[in-house]
Amino acid sequence: MSLLEIHEPGETPLPHAGEGSLAVGIDLGTTNSVVAIAREGKPAALHDETGKALVPSVVAYPAAGGVLVGDEARALMAEQPRNVVASIKRLMGRGAADLHAVAGVLPYEIEPGSGETDMVKLRIGGKARSPVEISAEILKALKTRAEAALEKPVERAVITVPAYFDDAARTATRDAARVAGLEVLRLVNEPTAAALAYGLDKGSEGLYAVYDLGGGTFDFSLLRLEKGVFQVLATGGDTALGGDDFDRAIAERMLDERKTDGLGDTVDEGAVKNALALARHMKEQLSDREQTSGRLELGGMPSFHALARPEFDAMIAAYVKRTIDIARRVLDDAEMTVDEVHGVVLVGGSTRVPLVRAAVGDMIGMAIAGRGADE
Repeated sequence: MSLLEIHEPGETPLPHAGEGSLAVGIDLGTTNSVVAIAREGKPAALHDETGKALVPSVVAYPAAGGVLVGDEARALMAEQPRNVVASIKRLMGRGAADLHAVAGVLPYEIEPGSGETDMVKLRIGGKARSPVEISAEILKALKTRAEAALEKPVERAVITVPAYFDDAARTATRDAARVAGLEVLRLVNEPTAAALAYGLDKGSEGLYAVYDLGGGTFDFSLLRLEKGVFQVLATGGDTALGGDDFDRAIAERMLDERKTDGLGDTVDEGAVKNALALARHMKEQLSDREQTSGRLELGGMPSFHALARPEFDAMIAAYVKRTIDIARRVLDDAEMTVDEVHGVVLVGGSTRVPLVRAAVGDMIGMAIAGRGADE
């Protein structure tokens, strides 16, 4: 097993790993994360004992003590919502001056840093914790999975980050890896990683677009491929736009319905988190169904909510349009037209949403079928 050498424009090659040393690839996602290695030149995700590759990017600090990551942490959401945190990627590298960009998005008690550029902290489990500290727990869990699967120590990693991550967010990601006991060999832009994962560097020629809509971030990139070499021509995005916004739209609707039905209008942190968990489940069901429903219980009072896909489409239409507007700007910046695009790669769990696929297809001028890649 060897580390795939990745050369991006303006970057120097990776140092060669020593004989016998291991390096893993990590996709630290807003909603889910995964760790992988290269086997015979191809990426292979590492699974847990149940065969599952994805690790929910959820961290819990139970009242009884300790730390839980992944499915165990998510399962604790309903019982101890104030002790569980998800979507922490949206706060990586964020300072007090950035709070306006995430206000109303994250259902947490946020403590601004001491200065405008100091990273904010979240009060989780009765303690102020930084995004770096919380992200490090996810990386520790991925490192543990890799060591169990490979039966060797793992101390090096290549980690993917949104192309639009600024220096502060990239530095925070490196810091989280260091806390987790991992040396970061490189932070690879997610569009570049997607192009490699889909094999666009092997035999493909021409102009390709990578539309990456995850849980908390959006990137759109144009790549020119010629004779196995690709060049990133232009990229754009929004680090506060993704599937979390879709969840929030559904959750707000359910909470409004409860208020209309006289079930109370007091919305605390725990209520919002539980509503978001149900909203995410309903969103996922609407990727394959025309309608769905769910039961939300807050303060011992249950409520039942139905949602049809046309209603959901109307709720998220403005968010989807924002992604298309960004994509068109990237094309304009590169002085390219959609007619010159040979194909588009959809990345991120939010590209499973039918309205997203239809909007991208309309923009590019080609039908897009199937399901998007996992976040």
